[in-house]
Amino acid sequence: MRLKFVVGYRTNWGENLFVVGSCPELGSMDESNAVKMAHASGEQWELNVEIKQPKDLSYSYIIKSDNGEVVAREFGNPRHVKVVDHFDTIYFKDYWRSVHAFENNLLTAPFMKAFFKRGKAEPQAISFNARQNYVRLQIRAPRIGANYQMGIVGSTKSLGSWEQDKVVLMSDEDFPVWKVDLPVSDNATPFEYKFVIYSHEEKKVVTWEAGDNRYFPLHDLTNKKKLIVQSEEEFRYPVGHWKAAGVAIPVFSLRTKKSSGVGEFSDVKLLVDWAVKTGLKVVQVLPVNDTVATHTWVDSYPYAAVSVDALHPIYANIHEIGRLEDKKAQARLEKRAKELNALTEVDYEQVMKLKTEFFKLSFEENKEAFLKGKTFKEFFKANENWLPDYAAFCCLRDRNNTPDFTQWGRHERMTDKELSAFVSSKAKHYDDIAIHYYIQYHLDKQLKSATEYARDKGVVLKGDIPIGIYRNSVDAWRLPHLFNMDTQAGAPPDDFSITGQNWGFPTYNWEEMAKDGYGWWRERMVKMADYFDVFRIDHILGFFRIWEIPWEHVEGLLGRFNPALPFYQDELEQRGVNFDYDRFCKPYIREHMIFDIFGNHTDTVKRTFLEEYTPGCFQMKELYDTQRKVKDYFDQKIAEEPESEEFNTWLRNNLYRLIGEVLFLEAPLTNGHAFNPRIGLHSTYSFNELDPGTKEKVDALYIDCFYRRHNDFWRESAMRKLPMLKEATDMLICGEDLGMVPASVPGVMNELQVLSLAIQRMPNDDREFWHPADTPYLSVTSTGSHDMSTLREWWQEDRDQTQRFFNTILGQQGSAPYFCEPWVAKDVIIQHLHSPSMLAIFPIQDLVAMDDKLRHDVPEEERINVPAISQHYWKYRFHLNMEDLLQEEGFNGFLRQMIDQGGRQADY
Repeated sequence: MRLKFVVGYRTNWGENLFVVGSCPELGSMDESNAVKMAHASGEQWELNVEIKQPKDLSYSYIIKSDNGEVVAREFGNPRHVKVVDHFDTIYFKDYWRSVHAFENNLLTAPFMKAFFKRGKAEPQAISFNARQNYVRLQIRAPRIGANYQMGIVGSTKSLGSWEQDKVVLMSDEDFPVWKVDLPVSDNATPFEYKFVIYSHEEKKVVTWEAGDNRYFPLHDLTNKKKLIVQSEEEFRYPVGHWKAAGVAIPVFSLRTKKSSGVGEFSDVKLLVDWAVKTGLKVVQVLPVNDTVATHTWVDSYPYAAVSVDALHPIYANIHEIGRLEDKKAQARLEKRAKELNALTEVDYEQVMKLKTEFFKLSFEENKEAFLKGKTFKEFFKANENWLPDYAAFCCLRDRNNTPDFTQWGRHERMTDKELSAFVSSKAKHYDDIAIHYYIQYHLDKQLKSATEYARDKGVVLKGDIPIGIYRNSVDAWRLPHLFNMDTQAGAPPDDFSITGQNWGFPTYNWEEMAKDGYGWWRERMVKMADYFDVFRIDHILGFFRIWEIPWEHVEGLLGRFNPALPFYQDELEQRGVNFDYDRFCKPYIREHMIFDIFGNHTDTVKRTFLEEYTPGCFQMKELYDTQRKVKDYFDQKIAEEPESEEFNTWLRNNLYRLIGEVLFLEAPLTNGHAFNPRIGLHSTYSFNELDPGTKEKVDALYIDCFYRRHNDFWRESAMRKLPMLKEATDMLICGEDLGMVPASVPGVMNELQVLSLAIQRMPNDDREFWHPADTPYLSVTSTGSHDMSTLREWWQEDRDQTQRFFNTILGQQGSAPYFCEPWVAKDVIIQHLHSPSMLAIFPIQDLVAMDDKLRHDVPEEERINVPAISQHYWKYRFHLNMEDLLQEEGFNGFLRQMIDQGGRQADY
């Protein structure tokens, strides 16, 4: 069989196109054996090759440099062709599949599994005539609803002679590629045609593609055994890019009449029903992994998971697990569940107490049959890479009354052999292991049920991946080499916190992770894809560089970026800085400063915490010379004197400030030869009391470090990691790129087709607000996030800011209303719905803010998190039952109309 490949591509100097295919003559999919194409006219490349006739053929185009290095690959999986014995020549006319095409995201999980999920494929019914040539016209077009079919109308008789009622329908058996094979006569070419979309409900063509007619060129058709395959890569939609809307709410915040004091996985189904009714396509939630560490409300923080794989037991619906045989216990638990469900907020500790008791009773009644059951064994096998480790961790956490595995004695570290023995079914404590299998089995079953329910309804769940892992987690316990346990991840100062944020998580040891191709991350992505079709990378900037705080410090102000390019002493000297280590790197504490900061408490502070090493110059006593030491001292003091907590907190924070009076931080692993400027140094006494010349030079170093020096360096860092996340699954990826954003971030995210986050009140430039009309297509636009006040609460926080927003963004004249009236919320939502962003996702609080009867009476009670509070209680619960919201026909119809008119409810 003879194959001819023709593809158009504009190469750079020194680059050549190659074909790599599944047959030996095309390299057997080994890129090192790919076959070079010849450059033809214009931008065309061609290859003629004789092969033994295969049953199927897969192939791709790649670009190599003159030295044989692969410099570019096409997007997606290889092209696939079923080879028919009838033909002795197949001619492929293709277009290069660019990795930068917006349409690539339409091939990810939400589109393939939900939005444009198709039923049973319709293969084309054709019998090839042995004395006939054929043309196969095909197009890759995933954006088409289940009740629609792709078709062709063209200039030839076989294509209906441009009569739309004679449309030729195409087969979706290779979806998302549509195809049709047509017999052609000797003089049938050239001809023109267009793709159309046909509605089976209306039984007619409902959309013609935009633009000029497509052209099929002249071909020699004297050979009667030729198949010409002309492939197109994009349907030209006249309505523009596909867009959708969604709702954001933590699972724990959901409220239904059947839950037990907290939102549960089963409640997601009612939220999906509401999404279907209102035209919403995406349900966004916060992380749902297990965070049980202390068995207190502190565990309510969803970003401190004790396992990146295990699900949180609080989300299990106990009714779906089954009723207890102990009827008295069942009745007592049901009564308590109703009491907790009536509360306005989540009582984390009491809900966990209720469910923990149920789990123990239910497991005791069902354990023998459960552990022998086929479905459990299948679940265990599928999750064996993490489940035994997690169960052992939970058992030891409870046995030792602490998640801090460094306090577990001989179990602080376990070999694989020791762990296998510990979780053995023969162990005396096996019930304490197996109960966690039982809980996770039911959690997995319930969340998967919600996921499939949503997909079947054309809705997808959007998950959330925290940037860090909890310090006292099973991952840190079993795989400590993958993390920098002596550091803490956080964020530099921003609008959320003027001293920066310290999340307490160890940072990643990326060099170690790279040794097995980031296997830990790949497994994590695959597990997440069991439940979610879209996911948000929390703080995607951490894949470029993470804000890393040494363990001895507490505030984010004393962190540095990792990786980084520190300034070595010779470079500092070349740039005119006479580097004085003591002056620049040790806390600058002077007599006048102490009084400025501590006032009447100056003498007590000097006597207790400081020592004077030369007149007027002080240093911290060794007992208090790091923020960690100061924290430990005051933690104990506050515990002993709770009535003085406010004063001691003020005193502690100002001592932190003294310790932070440095200009440079020593770079790790440089033996004191390299340094990084301290973030925010301009606000220090130390900087402002430099001589003018030194101040100017230090400022120049600061600007270089934080805004110029690392752009290419951090791009390379991200490109070693983020492509791996994208390749691991078919989920659609969104990145939370708020904060101090390096210049290289937008380019990398656009190149990898990662959706950015555009929050109106937190623009990534110098503007005070985004206008939704300015957002890029590859983005998620929103009125806020879980870390922010709701739209209504924000409206009341700063009257001057609200007034500017009212006049400049909403375009309204006169004074802004004091409260965010329903019509104001409506105008804000409409702007977002009409934005160019692919996704517009709204906190549910902001959606119901448009209805005076449905909105919460007190907007301040709708806040989910306050980032400035290091131990915030995550207990917000939506004030409406989902069952009742589903019955609000007036509001639901109103919201549906808004979404439709915003162009976010198209079937194609």
